[in-house]
Amino acid sequence: MQYKYDLRGVSATKDEVHAAIKHMDKGLYPMAFCKVLPDVVGGSERYCNIMHADTAGTKTSLAYLYWKETGDLSVWRGIAQDALVMNLDDMACVGCTDRILVSSTIGRNKNLIPGEVIATIIRAAVDFATQMADHGIGLHLAGGETADVGDIVRTLDVGYTTFARVSRNDLIVNDIQAGDVVVGLASHGQATYETEYNGGMGSNGLTSARHDVFSKIYSEKYPDSYDPNTPNEVIYTGSKRLTDSINIDGKEIHVGKLVLSPTRTYMPVIQRVLKEFKGKNRQRIHGIIHCSGGGQTKVKHFLQNKRVLKHLMMPIPPLFDLIQKESGTGWREMYQVFNMGQRLEFYVNEKDAQVLIDIARSFKIDAQVVGYVESMQGEQVVVDGVHGRFEY
Repeated sequence: MQYKYDLRGVSATKDEVHAAIKHMDKGLYPMAFCKVLPDVVGGSERYCNIMHADTAGTKTSLAYLYWKETGDLSVWRGIAQDALVMNLDDMACVGCTDRILVSSTIGRNKNLIPGEVIATIIRAAVDFATQMADHGIGLHLAGGETADVGDIVRTLDVGYTTFARVSRNDLIVNDIQAGDVVVGLASHGQATYETEYNGGMGSNGLTSARHDVFSKIYSEKYPDSYDPNTPNEVIYTGSKRLTDSINIDGKEIHVGKLVLSPTRTYMPVIQRVLKEFKGKNRQRIHGIIHCSGGGQTKVKHFLQNKRVLKHLMMPIPPLFDLIQKESGTGWREMYQVFNMGQRLEFYVNEKDAQVLIDIARSFKIDAQVVGYVESMQGEQVVVDGVHGRFEY
């Protein structure tokens, strides 16, 4: 089956990437959510190094459209957060929430992206670090590289590399067990540390969301916003304009801003969880999964002879319902491309679930038990709900 996602030159499963890196060393703990390296910096057997790199992906292209249409620079602030969180929340999933070095790599087409955009992104990174410091999370910005590379970047590419030195005793290494329950945390709503409603998009699936939701008029107005090699039938096929509004909880929100909602960080939540489960109690957390690339199937990479059955998923938020209706995309593909309103999962014994739920809700983030784990030969994820049963 060839999904529209594939036709647009992207992949939810990243099969080719996984094939390319399959012979690479997987680090000290192959089941850890991100690669854990020996302590090259300090040379200690008690410590390890974690280094991570990621970008905001094609979300920058949608930010470019919205900024050109409205002149609203604030969307670029969200792009800085997107790229940062895609690194930081992955690191948090292995227990790293402090003393993190951050370096940026920004590539722009100078003919289209002026200095005020770059300045907005850099200022937003500083502000995000200040906000996280208020929660006891230390981010240290080391500068980076901003390159004018218009020959290879159509509009803008924003990425960060992060690094930390961590005690091995403090690590969370996925050891998901039969009998565990899955505690899911919502990606939408408004957390205590957010200033407005978050649609829950994150930084995955933006290629599909952009083209499925928004009108063909943008292909004519902004040809720089997409790859001209992409088949025309999958370019901007939706009915919405960026400034069309959708009513959520009595408030009118531009559809463009809804899709551009900054990727929510769960760092304050995870840090609170790690304080609750410290010392030997940390072993009671059997897994933390950031449902980024691969959506609800992400956990499959961290299973060994286990099946995860998600049969109590939270209601689908308005953003993903809109994307599905505009695109006509099958629900199986939707759950594989998007987080569908649930972007963080904890795998724990049932008796520990309520503690995690209460911590999340203290930040005004919805949370609940959404499934469980059982033994099987091989690895499988099942999403079973109102739209059918989908096995991956």
